Amino acid sequence: MTHLTCGPELGVCYYPEQWPEEKWAEDAARMVALGLTWVRIAEFAWAKIEPKPGQFDWAWLDRAVETLGSAGLKVILCTPTAAPPKWLVDLFPEILPVAEDGTVRKFGARRHYCFSSLRYREEAARITGEVARRYGKHPHVRAWQTDNEYGDHDTIHSYSHSAEAAFRLWLESRYGTIEALNAAWGTSFWSMTYQGFDQIELPNNLVEEPSPTHRVDFMRFSSDQVKSFNKAQVEIIRALSPGRPVTHNYMNQNTDFDHYAVGEDLDAASWDVYPLGGLVHGRLSDADKARYLRVGDPDQTSFNHDLYRAVGRGRLWVMEQQPGPVNWAANNPAPADGMVRLWTWLAYAHGCELMSYFRWRQAPFAQEQFHAALLHPDSTADQAYHEVAQVVTETSALPAIGPRAKTRVALLLDYSSRWATVTLPQGQNYRAHHIALDWYSAVRRLGVDLDVIGQHSDLAGYDLILAPDLVIVDPTFIERLQAVGTKVLFGPRSGSKTEAMQTPANLAPGELARFLDMKVTRVESLPDYHAESVQMGNLTLTARRWRETIETREQVLATFIGDYRNGTPALIGNNSARYLATLPEPEALRAIMTDTLNWAGVPHMPDLGDLRLTRRNGLTFAFNYGVATAEVPAPATAIFHIGTRLLEPAGVAVWSE
Repeated sequence: MTHLTCGPELGVCYYPEQWPEEKWAEDAARMVALGLTWVRIAEFAWAKIEPKPGQFDWAWLDRAVETLGSAGLKVILCTPTAAPPKWLVDLFPEILPVAEDGTVRKFGARRHYCFSSLRYREEAARITGEVARRYGKHPHVRAWQTDNEYGDHDTIHSYSHSAEAAFRLWLESRYGTIEALNAAWGTSFWSMTYQGFDQIELPNNLVEEPSPTHRVDFMRFSSDQVKSFNKAQVEIIRALSPGRPVTHNYMNQNTDFDHYAVGEDLDAASWDVYPLGGLVHGRLSDADKARYLRVGDPDQTSFNHDLYRAVGRGRLWVMEQQPGPVNWAANNPAPADGMVRLWTWLAYAHGCELMSYFRWRQAPFAQEQFHAALLHPDSTADQAYHEVAQVVTETSALPAIGPRAKTRVALLLDYSSRWATVTLPQGQNYRAHHIALDWYSAVRRLGVDLDVIGQHSDLAGYDLILAPDLVIVDPTFIERLQAVGTKVLFGPRSGSKTEAMQTPANLAPGELARFLDMKVTRVESLPDYHAESVQMGNLTLTARRWRETIETREQVLATFIGDYRNGTPALIGNNSARYLATLPEPEALRAIMTDTLNWAGVPHMPDLGDLRLTRRNGLTFAFNYGVATAEVPAPATAIFHIGTRLLEPAGVAVWSE
């Protein structure tokens, strides 16, 4: 049965252990009065739950769950493993993670554990079992979150003795023999040959860079450690709390582990949405960052919604939504008034079921004192509180709709390929996550919706797949792609490395030669101050940072022009596939994407500028990221449910046709 909704369910993150108990009932009543129905608790409460080894204090948490639940709130209970208590660290200091430079990362913040520590895995399973056993069938506990923000603070890759021992076992399982490993890693280079798996060390603190295969294998291993760590908790929760969905809250722009793989064990994927921090640390030029200072990158948040909808196999939640200025970025501007409302409807348009705001009340102590919330520290309402109330009111104006449908265009994100480019960037200004977002943004500015997929995803039904950085190609992906006949645009570096991080025998694009009669004979990474010119029809386009020389018998659709190798192909293709050999600037990329959408028969609009459109099951949502009022491209017959044809800055309009 399809679940119909008129808007996302709304919730908030709450920390009863941080507030006097006499406030709990008042807070719960205010949450319900505001229109919230969910509350997330206890992700950092281990020291409060178990103040001493084996001595549990459940009374406070029992009362908190009962107070919140009896007020009408559904509780999302978290496993508290992201913040092991001091007594545990003192008992077992080997659980601490080790940084790449060999420094042991100490107690005093959070995420201070190593995924490879067998002792910590035992303790994490133990506390998960204790919490799930006590609350697994509690009527007020309606969902679970495992741990908190895997990957935060660069904690996926630990260089501990435990990690080294586990890595050796992982390698032996992967390769079988040391001879096979030596061949894959190319250890004849620089006299790096190993005689046994027990000789292998972790790829840190070397005089030079490690073998690229050594480093990518360590990334694969580290990702597998996250998956197995998470799966252990999920299995305990499922056994003790049947019927409740389990999620994990992923992060923005973190590809240190394979999110798809971890998502296989979850019921829904959630992520923590902080658009302004994402802008400050993101892909845009300083001029564009200044322009979007209080609204965020118009496409970064949407990209992540689409990614995590894929990770959750259609089920997307937001566990933490930025409500105001934060504390952790290089700079921390405030959102424009109206943006919390916009971000809420943006999430819903992209398929979000549950929107949870971080947090209920701003903390007057500890590390996040500057991190805004729905309430000020004195419990008076902040701006986001009023915007949430507006969302609640607007929900009643929308018709009920089902989950977001599949789109006609998909963008491919492959984690092994990302690890390959981190290991062998070739240029300091080559950033695969920026490039993929540039491609996504170019299509979104043309009014086209996208899905994000992996090589494992169902490919049927797509008219076009965009693969901006598919460095390592899975042969089964090629077979499935050929079977469905979807058109595909590949970006530079596609197919340029085998699974063992070696150059294909037939040169790049390796496996993609099944689609394209071509080979890459030279690659260049270029400084930002240099520009390449590309001629496509009567358009002269600008590209930067990367250029490839290719030999081909395919149709040449665009060429490089200039003093160096004038007239060599920049874009080639046939009826089923195309290959782009450079990184165009935004305006040039939009021209190429316009031509690509036409080639694939995908309808699109002229450049929307600062407007973004998203469609969900008969409704069109419009969002204005600009500084001026804009007219939305709605047909004359449109019925507006929210907003009007003229959309103010930070405004939202929703219509049906």
